Amino acid sequence: MTASPRPRRRADAERSIARIVAAARERLGTDPNATTDDIAKAAGVGRMTLYGHFRTRADLVDAALRGAVEDGDRTLAAVDLAGDAYEAMRRLLVSSWALVAESAALLTAAQGVLPAGRVRELHEGPAARVGELVRRGRDQGVFRTDMPTAWLVGVVQHILHGAAEEVRAGRLEMAPGELSDMVTKSVLAVLAAPPAPGPSPAETPPGRAV
Repeated sequence: MTASPRPRRRADAERSIARIVAAARERLGTDPNATTDDIAKAAGVGRMTLYGHFRTRADLVDAALRGAVEDGDRTLAAVDLAGDAYEAMRRLLVSSWALVAESAALLTAAQGVLPAGRVRELHEGPAARVGELVRRGRDQGVFRTDMPTAWLVGVVQHILHGAAEEVRAGRLEMAPGELSDMVTKSVLAVLAAPPAPGPSPAETPPGRAV
């Protein structure tokens, strides 16, 4: 009895898909306007092969962004988030910024062809990690409690992605270490619990400055 060739064809197809997605991440990571022809050439496949796996450019961009987010999420899962939530958030932000800066052009490509809801859906994993850390910081008294967690998570994402776009567009030119420090400080300033209000003038003991 002759063995079925289907497993072989399936393995070949999976390898072809992997090459195409890897090429898409590489090309779109440097040029968000890269065409499917550019990507097919980088992957070493023909247009018919590419379109056999991805019917539209949007489908291919979706796969590329999904792969980048999944790889990034695995990297962030390895960040030590134990102990003080403020310092844990600092460590998470440093790693997050490195990943966001690396994929800024790819995200721009995705925002150009994918619905906003789909881009948010793909980032649910990283957003959930930030949200859990924000909630823990509230319990520890180091993060503010006067704004919804969902809003604070959204602000964190906007700062990271906004800074990456400014860098990509050439409007923000700083050394990598300075950029990371600036982004981290900006986010922590938003999240930090405001200082407790001091005594009113009427409550200030005589002879003590306010």
